[in-house]
Amino acid sequence: MRKTSARLLAMLSLLQARRDWPGSLLAERLEVSDRTVRRDVDRLRELGYPISTTKGPDGGYRLEAGSDLPPLLFDDEQAVALAIALRIATTAGAGIEENAARALTTVRQVMPSRLRHRIDSVQVTAVEHSSAQRVASDVLMALSSAVHAREELRFGYAGSPDPRRTQPHHLITWGGRWYLIAWDLDRDDWRTFRADRITPRAPTGPRFTRRELPGGDAATFIRNRFQGAENWPCRGEVILDLPAATVSRYTYDGVVEELSEGRCRLVSGSWSWRALAAELGKYDADMEVIGPPELRSACAQLSERYARAAADEPKSA
Repeated sequence: MRKTSARLLAMLSLLQARRDWPGSLLAERLEVSDRTVRRDVDRLRELGYPISTTKGPDGGYRLEAGSDLPPLLFDDEQAVALAIALRIATTAGAGIEENAARALTTVRQVMPSRLRHRIDSVQVTAVEHSSAQRVASDVLMALSSAVHAREELRFGYAGSPDPRRTQPHHLITWGGRWYLIAWDLDRDDWRTFRADRITPRAPTGPRFTRRELPGGDAATFIRNRFQGAENWPCRGEVILDLPAATVSRYTYDGVVEELSEGRCRLVSGSWSWRALAAELGKYDADMEVIGPPELRSACAQLSERYARAAADEPKSA
């Protein structure tokens, strides 16, 4: 018969592997009597593992979620996966870097040398971006909870004078930043919000029915939304009479370069030249089109179209 400590670890591993275990099957797998199984279950309960007893002809045991976190047991592959995830988390910009590093140290200390060698070979270097902002962990938790519960969320958003009312669908990372994908109730359209600019407001609103994202899933949606300017079929360059910091706040897929105080260069792209010209209008600033000629022509076409629209008298019903 195995020593008690080894037997307890074996039982815990079995209880974690499936939801319900008949007592007789546990006894068979551990090669002990039903009475020994009952005693070992009591020992695990004393150690903090919430093991419930199931009734019936095949009555047995179930490992439940508890109010405290007892010691955990991982197999080799789970332990390596956990360590790698913690190492990556130390560079995530989610406000959990210090805690993730401490957890990684704790996990590594109790690993056998063969596993420590495997995780030590995984090196992740964090490269800080001057424009990147860290997100408080409580903000991420609030956003994630609203997404999971499918509850409407109100929040303050930097640069917006009014609170935003949304139906949050996904919390994602892209290019070193965290974003919330949500249906904007006031604008009746999909929007992406940078998490570092969000201040959630309590309480959350009513539950909602999920909508289908354009493209079918979050990965496709965000790739289409944040497609790099160099990948668009139409790509142009302008100089805007605005500070680079202001333009960067509303630019998702372009490159902003500060030229002087109050002026910046923007390289951006779109699916057509007129669409790009219209997109530039959102900055509400004087601009100089550097090129190409197609963008300059598209601006002229839009100017004529808007001039005609402004000159037309409303038709009587």
